[in-house]
Amino acid sequence: MNLVLTSPTGSGPGSTTPNRPSRDTGPPIGGWAFVGVAVTSLGGPLALAALYAPSIVAGASASAGLATLAAAVVFGAPLAIWLRYSRHITDAGGLFAFVEAAAGRRLALVQAGLWIVSYLLYLLYTTAQIVYDTLPAVLPGERRYQRVLELAVPLALAAVMIAGRRTTLVVTGVLAAGQLALAAGLGGVAISHLHTPVSSFGAGAPTGTLATATGQTALLYVCGSLPLFLGGEVARPRRTVRRGLIGAYLGSAAVIVAAVYPLAADPRLAHTPIPGMSIAQQFVGHDFAVVVGIGVAASVGGVMLVEYLALSRLVHAVTSWSLRPIVAGIGIALVGFAPLTLIDPIRIYDDLLKPSLVALWLSQLMVFAAYPRFAARHGNRMLPAWALTTGSTAFALYGLWATLQHSTS
Repeated sequence: MNLVLTSPTGSGPGSTTPNRPSRDTGPPIGGWAFVGVAVTSLGGPLALAALYAPSIVAGASASAGLATLAAAVVFGAPLAIWLRYSRHITDAGGLFAFVEAAAGRRLALVQAGLWIVSYLLYLLYTTAQIVYDTLPAVLPGERRYQRVLELAVPLALAAVMIAGRRTTLVVTGVLAAGQLALAAGLGGVAISHLHTPVSSFGAGAPTGTLATATGQTALLYVCGSLPLFLGGEVARPRRTVRRGLIGAYLGSAAVIVAAVYPLAADPRLAHTPIPGMSIAQQFVGHDFAVVVGIGVAASVGGVMLVEYLALSRLVHAVTSWSLRPIVAGIGIALVGFAPLTLIDPIRIYDDLLKPSLVALWLSQLMVFAAYPRFAARHGNRMLPAWALTTGSTAFALYGLWATLQHSTS
Protein backbone atom coordinates (compact mmCIF):
# COMPACT_ATOMS: atom_id res chain seq x y z
CA MET A 1 0.00 0.00 0.00
CA ASN A 2 1.51 3.31 -1.10
CA LEU A 3 0.17 6.15 1.05
CA VAL A 4 0.34 9.92 1.27
CA LEU A 5 1.81 10.60 4.70
CA THR A 6 1.66 14.01 6.27
CA SER A 7 4.98 13.74 8.08
CA PRO A 8 7.85 11.42 7.20
CA THR A 9 9.61 9.51 9.91
CA GLY A 10 11.79 11.78 11.98
CA SER A 11 10.04 15.01 11.02
CA GLY A 12 8.24 17.25 13.44
CA PRO A 13 6.83 20.70 13.90
CA GLY A 14 8.57 23.20 11.70
CA SER A 15 9.68 20.67 9.12
CA THR A 16 8.85 21.21 5.48
CA THR A 17 6.53 18.57 4.12
CA PRO A 18 7.33 17.60 0.51
CA ASN A 19 4.84 16.69 -2.14
CA ARG A 20 4.16 12.95 -1.94
CA PRO A 21 1.73 11.74 -4.58
CA SER A 22 0.13 8.34 -4.00
CA ARG A 23 -0.28 5.56 -6.53
CA ASP A 24 -3.87 5.44 -5.30
CA THR A 25 -4.64 8.62 -7.21
CA GLY A 26 -2.97 8.13 -10.59
CA PRO A 27 -0.74 10.54 -12.54
CA PRO A 28 -0.22 14.14 -11.35
CA ILE A 29 -3.05 16.60 -11.85
CA GLY A 30 -2.40 19.33 -14.41
CA GLY A 31 -2.72 23.04 -13.76
CA TRP A 32 -6.04 23.53 -15.56
CA ALA A 33 -7.66 20.62 -13.75
CA PHE A 34 -6.57 22.14 -10.44
CA VAL A 35 -7.99 25.52 -11.47
CA GLY A 36 -11.30 23.83 -12.23
CA VAL A 37 -11.43 22.41 -8.71
CA ALA A 38 -10.44 25.79 -7.24
CA VAL A 39 -13.12 27.71 -9.16
CA THR A 40 -15.80 25.18 -8.25
CA SER A 41 -14.83 25.39 -4.57
CA LEU A 42 -15.15 29.17 -4.34
CA GLY A 43 -18.80 29.34 -3.44
CA GLY A 44 -19.27 28.20 -6.26
CA PRO A 45 -19.04 31.49 -8.12
CA LEU A 46 -22.42 31.32 -9.85
CA ALA A 47 -24.22 30.62 -6.56
CA LEU A 48 -22.39 33.56 -5.01
CA ALA A 49 -23.04 35.89 -7.95
CA ALA A 50 -26.71 35.02 -8.51
CA LEU A 51 -27.97 34.07 -5.05
CA TYR A 52 -25.88 34.48 -1.90
CA ALA A 53 -24.01 37.75 -2.40
CA PRO A 54 -27.00 39.68 -3.79
CA SER A 55 -29.18 38.48 -0.91
CA ILE A 56 -26.55 39.49 1.64
CA VAL A 57 -26.02 43.00 0.21
CA ALA A 58 -29.76 43.62 -0.17
CA GLY A 59 -29.84 45.86 2.88
CA ALA A 60 -26.81 47.78 1.61
CA SER A 61 -27.71 47.74 -2.07
CA ALA A 62 -26.83 51.42 -2.48
CA SER A 63 -23.22 50.31 -1.93
CA ALA A 64 -23.47 46.86 -3.54
CA GLY A 65 -20.27 47.37 -5.52
CA LEU A 66 -18.27 48.54 -2.53
CA ALA A 67 -19.52 45.71 -0.33
CA THR A 68 -18.61 42.95 -2.79
CA LEU A 69 -15.27 44.52 -3.70
CA ALA A 70 -14.36 45.11 -0.05
CA ALA A 71 -15.34 41.52 0.76
CA ALA A 72 -12.87 40.25 -1.83
CA VAL A 73 -10.16 42.39 -0.22
CA VAL A 74 -11.04 41.23 3.30
CA PHE A 75 -10.76 37.61 2.24
CA GLY A 76 -7.22 38.35 1.03
CA ALA A 77 -5.86 37.84 4.57
CA PRO A 78 -6.88 34.19 5.04
CA LEU A 79 -6.07 33.45 1.42
CA ALA A 80 -2.57 34.89 1.92
CA ILE A 81 -1.97 32.66 4.95
CA TRP A 82 -3.03 29.54 3.04
CA LEU A 83 -0.73 30.53 0.19
CA ARG A 84 2.20 31.19 2.53
CA TYR A 85 1.81 27.77 4.11
CA SER A 86 1.66 26.22 0.63
CA ARG A 87 5.07 27.67 -0.24
CA HIS A 88 6.48 24.90 1.92
CA ILE A 89 3.72 22.29 2.24
CA THR A 90 1.74 20.61 -0.52
CA ASP A 91 0.12 17.54 0.90
CA ALA A 92 -3.12 15.56 0.97
CA GLY A 93 -3.51 16.73 4.57
CA GLY A 94 -4.15 20.31 3.44
CA LEU A 95 -4.92 22.49 6.45
CA PHE A 96 -4.15 19.57 8.78
CA ALA A 97 -0.63 19.42 7.35
CA PHE A 98 -0.25 23.16 7.90
CA VAL A 99 -1.17 22.94 11.58
CA GLU A 100 0.96 19.85 12.07
CA ALA A 101 4.03 21.61 10.71
CA ALA A 102 3.35 24.66 12.87
CA ALA A 103 2.14 23.20 16.16
CA GLY A 104 2.56 19.44 16.16
CA ARG A 105 0.41 16.42 15.41
CA ARG A 106 -1.83 16.51 18.49
CA LEU A 107 -3.23 19.94 17.76
CA ALA A 108 -3.37 19.07 14.07
CA LEU A 109 -5.54 16.06 14.83
CA VAL A 110 -7.94 18.29 16.74
CA GLN A 111 -8.07 20.65 13.76
CA ALA A 112 -8.64 17.75 11.37
CA GLY A 113 -11.39 16.34 13.57
CA LEU A 114 -13.25 19.66 13.59
CA TRP A 115 -12.81 20.03 9.84
CA ILE A 116 -14.08 16.51 9.14
CA VAL A 117 -17.14 17.03 11.35
CA SER A 118 -17.89 20.32 9.62
CA TYR A 119 -17.71 19.13 6.04
CA LEU A 120 -19.25 15.73 6.63
CA LEU A 121 -22.28 17.45 8.15
CA TYR A 122 -22.33 19.87 5.23
CA LEU A 123 -22.47 16.99 2.79
CA LEU A 124 -25.34 15.45 4.74
CA TYR A 125 -27.57 18.52 4.97
CA THR A 126 -26.91 20.57 1.83
CA THR A 127 -29.00 18.33 -0.42
CA ALA A 128 -32.05 19.63 1.44
CA GLN A 129 -31.07 23.19 0.55
CA ILE A 130 -30.84 22.34 -3.15
CA VAL A 131 -34.03 20.30 -3.28
CA TYR A 132 -36.32 22.25 -0.96
CA ASP A 133 -35.04 25.81 -1.23
CA THR A 134 -33.22 26.49 -4.51
CA LEU A 135 -34.90 24.30 -7.11
CA PRO A 136 -38.54 25.14 -6.21
CA ALA A 137 -37.79 28.78 -7.06
CA VAL A 138 -36.49 27.65 -10.46
CA LEU A 139 -38.88 24.84 -11.36
CA PRO A 140 -42.11 24.95 -9.33
CA GLY A 141 -43.08 21.51 -10.63
CA GLU A 142 -39.94 20.10 -8.98
CA ARG A 143 -41.90 19.75 -5.73
CA ARG A 144 -43.46 16.56 -7.08
CA TYR A 145 -40.03 14.94 -7.28
CA GLN A 146 -38.38 16.24 -4.12
CA ARG A 147 -38.28 12.90 -2.33
CA VAL A 148 -36.63 11.30 -5.36
CA LEU A 149 -34.12 14.12 -5.71
CA GLU A 150 -33.30 13.95 -2.01
CA LEU A 151 -32.02 10.44 -2.67
CA ALA A 152 -30.63 11.08 -6.15
CA VAL A 153 -28.27 13.97 -5.34
CA PRO A 154 -26.05 12.09 -2.83
CA LEU A 155 -26.19 9.03 -5.07
CA ALA A 156 -24.93 11.10 -8.01
CA LEU A 157 -22.10 12.60 -5.92
CA ALA A 158 -21.02 9.16 -4.73
CA ALA A 159 -21.19 7.77 -8.27
CA VAL A 160 -18.94 10.52 -9.64
CA MET A 161 -16.35 10.08 -6.90
CA ILE A 162 -16.35 6.28 -7.03
CA ALA A 163 -15.98 6.45 -10.82
CA GLY A 164 -12.49 7.82 -10.19
CA ARG A 165 -10.46 10.97 -9.97
CA ARG A 166 -10.45 11.62 -13.71
CA THR A 167 -14.25 11.60 -13.82
CA THR A 168 -14.39 13.90 -10.81
CA LEU A 169 -11.96 16.35 -12.38
CA VAL A 170 -13.87 16.37 -15.66
CA VAL A 171 -17.11 17.12 -13.83
CA THR A 172 -15.56 19.91 -11.73
CA GLY A 173 -13.92 21.35 -14.85
CA VAL A 174 -17.24 21.47 -16.70
CA LEU A 175 -18.95 23.00 -13.66
CA ALA A 176 -16.20 25.61 -13.30
CA ALA A 177 -16.28 26.67 -16.95
CA GLY A 178 -20.09 26.73 -17.04
CA GLN A 179 -20.34 28.78 -13.86
CA LEU A 180 -17.85 31.38 -14.96
CA ALA A 181 -19.53 31.70 -18.35
CA LEU A 182 -23.01 32.08 -16.85
CA ALA A 183 -21.83 34.45 -14.11
CA ALA A 184 -19.97 36.59 -16.65
CA GLY A 185 -23.03 36.60 -18.92
CA LEU A 186 -25.26 37.53 -16.01
CA GLY A 187 -22.91 40.36 -15.10
CA GLY A 188 -22.91 41.60 -18.68
CA VAL A 189 -26.72 41.61 -18.76
CA ALA A 190 -26.94 43.45 -15.43
CA ILE A 191 -24.34 46.06 -16.38
CA SER A 192 -25.86 46.75 -19.80
CA HIS A 193 -29.46 47.07 -18.62
CA LEU A 194 -29.38 48.45 -15.08
CA HIS A 195 -27.19 51.50 -15.79
CA THR A 196 -25.63 51.34 -12.38
CA PRO A 197 -24.40 54.60 -10.87
CA VAL A 198 -20.77 54.93 -9.85
CA SER A 199 -22.07 55.48 -6.33
CA SER A 200 -22.47 51.69 -6.07
CA PHE A 201 -18.77 51.73 -5.16
CA GLY A 202 -19.28 54.51 -2.63
CA ALA A 203 -20.32 54.45 1.01
CA GLY A 204 -23.95 55.35 0.35
CA ALA A 205 -25.38 52.66 2.62
CA PRO A 206 -25.41 53.02 6.43
CA THR A 207 -21.99 52.20 7.87
CA GLY A 208 -23.12 49.31 10.03
CA THR A 209 -25.17 47.73 7.25
CA LEU A 210 -22.29 48.11 4.80
CA ALA A 211 -19.82 46.54 7.24
CA THR A 212 -22.15 43.60 7.84
CA ALA A 213 -22.69 43.07 4.11
CA THR A 214 -18.94 43.16 3.52
CA GLY A 215 -18.14 40.73 6.31
CA GLN A 216 -20.91 38.29 5.48
CA THR A 217 -19.95 38.29 1.79
CA ALA A 218 -16.29 37.67 2.63
CA LEU A 219 -17.29 34.58 4.62
CA LEU A 220 -18.75 33.04 1.46
CA TYR A 221 -15.27 32.39 0.07
CA VAL A 222 -14.09 30.17 2.92
CA CYS A 223 -14.42 26.93 0.94
CA GLY A 224 -11.53 28.21 -1.19
CA SER A 225 -9.24 26.15 1.06
CA LEU A 226 -10.62 22.89 -0.35
CA PRO A 227 -8.19 22.64 -3.33
CA LEU A 228 -5.27 22.63 -0.89
CA PHE A 229 -6.09 19.01 -0.09
CA LEU A 230 -5.06 18.10 -3.64
CA GLY A 231 -1.56 19.48 -3.04
CA GLY A 232 -0.05 16.00 -2.94
CA GLU A 233 -1.41 15.12 -6.38
CA VAL A 234 -0.64 18.08 -8.65
CA ALA A 235 2.26 18.47 -11.03
CA ARG A 236 4.80 21.10 -9.86
CA PRO A 237 2.71 21.49 -6.70
CA ARG A 238 3.99 24.68 -5.14
CA ARG A 239 3.68 26.73 -8.30
CA THR A 240 0.45 25.06 -9.44
CA VAL A 241 -1.33 25.40 -6.09
CA ARG A 242 -0.40 29.03 -5.58
CA ARG A 243 -1.00 30.24 -9.14
CA GLY A 244 -4.12 28.14 -9.56
CA LEU A 245 -5.75 29.31 -6.35
CA ILE A 246 -4.89 32.97 -6.96
CA GLY A 247 -6.14 32.85 -10.54
CA ALA A 248 -9.36 31.07 -9.60
CA TYR A 249 -10.03 33.52 -6.81
CA LEU A 250 -9.41 36.64 -8.87
CA GLY A 251 -11.53 35.34 -11.74
CA SER A 252 -14.37 34.31 -9.45
CA ALA A 253 -14.30 37.55 -7.47
CA ALA A 254 -14.36 39.58 -10.70
CA VAL A 255 -17.51 37.93 -12.08
CA ILE A 256 -19.21 38.12 -8.68
CA VAL A 257 -18.55 41.87 -8.36
CA ALA A 258 -19.68 42.42 -11.96
CA ALA A 259 -22.95 40.59 -11.36
CA VAL A 260 -23.75 42.17 -7.98
CA TYR A 261 -22.75 45.83 -8.18
CA PRO A 262 -25.47 46.79 -10.73
CA LEU A 263 -28.12 45.93 -8.14
CA ALA A 264 -27.63 49.44 -6.74
CA ALA A 265 -29.75 50.65 -9.67
CA ASP A 266 -32.74 48.45 -8.75
CA PRO A 267 -32.57 47.23 -5.11
CA ARG A 268 -35.87 45.35 -5.48
CA LEU A 269 -34.10 42.64 -7.47
CA ALA A 270 -31.87 41.80 -4.50
CA HIS A 271 -34.93 40.84 -2.45
CA THR A 272 -36.18 38.17 -4.86
CA PRO A 273 -35.64 34.43 -4.13
CA ILE A 274 -32.80 34.15 -6.69
CA PRO A 275 -31.75 37.69 -7.70
CA GLY A 276 -29.62 36.57 -10.63
CA MET A 277 -32.52 34.61 -12.03
CA SER A 278 -34.77 37.67 -11.69
CA ILE A 279 -32.29 39.78 -13.64
CA ALA A 280 -32.13 37.14 -16.37
CA GLN A 281 -35.94 36.88 -16.47
CA GLN A 282 -36.47 40.63 -16.70
CA PHE A 283 -33.87 41.48 -19.32
CA VAL A 284 -33.32 38.30 -21.37
CA GLY A 285 -36.18 35.87 -20.91
CA HIS A 286 -37.55 32.83 -19.14
CA ASP A 287 -35.24 30.27 -20.73
CA PHE A 288 -32.06 32.07 -19.69
CA ALA A 289 -33.51 32.59 -16.22
CA VAL A 290 -34.13 28.86 -15.84
CA VAL A 291 -30.59 28.12 -17.03
CA VAL A 292 -29.21 30.50 -14.41
CA GLY A 293 -31.40 28.97 -11.70
CA ILE A 294 -30.40 25.41 -12.53
CA GLY A 295 -26.81 26.60 -12.72
CA VAL A 296 -27.07 27.95 -9.18
CA ALA A 297 -28.26 24.55 -7.94
CA ALA A 298 -25.44 22.84 -9.85
CA SER A 299 -23.00 25.36 -8.38
CA VAL A 300 -23.97 24.33 -4.84
CA GLY A 301 -23.70 20.67 -5.87
CA GLY A 302 -20.23 21.36 -7.25
CA VAL A 303 -19.05 22.65 -3.88
CA MET A 304 -20.38 19.46 -2.32
CA LEU A 305 -18.39 17.40 -4.82
CA VAL A 306 -15.15 19.24 -4.06
CA GLU A 307 -15.82 18.85 -0.33
CA TYR A 308 -16.22 15.12 -0.85
CA LEU A 309 -12.92 15.11 -2.75
CA ALA A 310 -11.09 17.06 -0.04
CA LEU A 311 -12.63 15.00 2.78
CA SER A 312 -11.40 11.77 1.22
CA ARG A 313 -7.85 13.15 0.95
CA LEU A 314 -7.78 14.37 4.52
CA VAL A 315 -8.99 11.05 5.94
CA HIS A 316 -6.38 9.33 3.75
CA ALA A 317 -3.61 11.54 5.13
CA VAL A 318 -4.65 11.29 8.78
CA THR A 319 -5.38 7.57 8.94
CA SER A 320 -3.05 6.11 6.28
CA TRP A 321 -5.98 4.07 4.97
CA SER A 322 -6.20 3.34 1.28
CA LEU A 323 -8.01 6.03 -0.67
CA ARG A 324 -10.53 3.94 -2.59
CA PRO A 325 -12.22 2.41 0.48
CA ILE A 326 -12.39 5.89 2.01
CA VAL A 327 -14.16 7.27 -1.07
CA ALA A 328 -16.56 4.32 -1.04
CA GLY A 329 -17.14 4.66 2.72
CA ILE A 330 -18.04 8.34 2.47
CA GLY A 331 -20.37 7.53 -0.40
CA ILE A 332 -22.08 4.82 1.62
CA ALA A 333 -22.55 7.26 4.49
CA LEU A 334 -24.10 9.89 2.20
CA VAL A 335 -26.40 7.49 0.41
CA GLY A 336 -27.31 5.69 3.64
CA PHE A 337 -28.16 8.92 5.45
CA ALA A 338 -30.29 10.28 2.61
CA PRO A 339 -33.46 8.26 3.47
CA LEU A 340 -33.34 9.65 7.02
CA THR A 341 -33.60 13.18 5.66
CA LEU A 342 -36.97 12.32 4.16
CA ILE A 343 -38.45 12.25 7.67
CA ASP A 344 -38.05 16.03 8.08
CA PRO A 345 -35.47 17.51 5.66
CA ILE A 346 -35.91 21.13 6.76
CA ARG A 347 -35.54 20.23 10.45
CA ILE A 348 -32.42 18.18 9.74
CA TYR A 349 -30.94 21.05 7.73
CA ASP A 350 -31.58 23.52 10.55
CA ASP A 351 -30.24 21.15 13.22
CA LEU A 352 -26.99 20.33 11.39
CA LEU A 353 -26.18 23.79 10.02
CA LYS A 354 -25.04 25.41 13.26
CA PRO A 355 -22.66 22.66 14.51
CA SER A 356 -21.23 22.36 11.01
CA LEU A 357 -20.39 26.07 10.80
CA VAL A 358 -19.10 26.25 14.38
CA ALA A 359 -16.72 23.37 13.67
CA LEU A 360 -15.66 25.02 10.41
CA TRP A 361 -14.70 28.33 12.00
CA LEU A 362 -12.93 26.69 14.91
CA SER A 363 -10.88 24.57 12.51
CA GLN A 364 -9.92 27.61 10.44
CA LEU A 365 -9.10 29.57 13.59
CA MET A 366 -6.52 26.95 14.51
CA VAL A 367 -4.89 27.25 11.09
CA PHE A 368 -4.60 31.03 11.37
CA ALA A 369 -3.49 31.09 15.01
CA ALA A 370 -0.68 28.61 14.31
CA TYR A 371 0.74 30.60 11.42
CA PRO A 372 3.16 32.94 13.34
CA ARG A 373 4.94 29.92 14.79
CA PHE A 374 5.23 28.42 11.33
CA ALA A 375 6.47 31.73 9.89
CA ALA A 376 9.12 32.09 12.60
CA ARG A 377 10.47 28.60 11.95
CA HIS A 378 10.82 29.37 8.26
CA GLY A 379 12.60 32.69 8.77
CA ASN A 380 9.72 34.87 7.55
CA ARG A 381 9.35 38.47 8.68
CA MET A 382 7.14 38.49 11.75
CA LEU A 383 5.39 41.83 11.32
CA PRO A 384 3.57 40.76 8.12
CA ALA A 385 2.96 37.35 9.66
CA TRP A 386 1.28 38.83 12.72
CA ALA A 387 -0.68 41.31 10.59
CA LEU A 388 -2.06 38.48 8.44
CA THR A 389 -2.79 36.38 11.52
CA THR A 390 -4.64 39.24 13.19
CA GLY A 391 -6.80 39.85 10.12
CA SER A 392 -7.46 36.16 9.51
CA THR A 393 -8.22 35.42 13.15
CA ALA A 394 -10.69 38.29 13.18
CA PHE A 395 -12.24 36.83 10.03
CA ALA A 396 -12.71 33.41 11.65
CA LEU A 397 -13.99 34.89 14.91
CA TYR A 398 -16.49 36.97 12.96
CA GLY A 399 -17.64 33.83 11.15
CA LEU A 400 -18.09 32.09 14.50
CA TRP A 401 -19.91 35.07 15.97
CA ALA A 402 -22.18 35.38 12.92
CA THR A 403 -23.06 31.69 13.17
CA LEU A 404 -23.99 31.92 16.85
CA GLN A 405 -25.75 35.24 16.42
CA HIS A 406 -27.84 33.95 13.55
CA SER A 407 -28.85 30.85 15.50
CA THR A 408 -30.20 32.96 18.36
CA SER A 409 -31.91 35.65 16.27
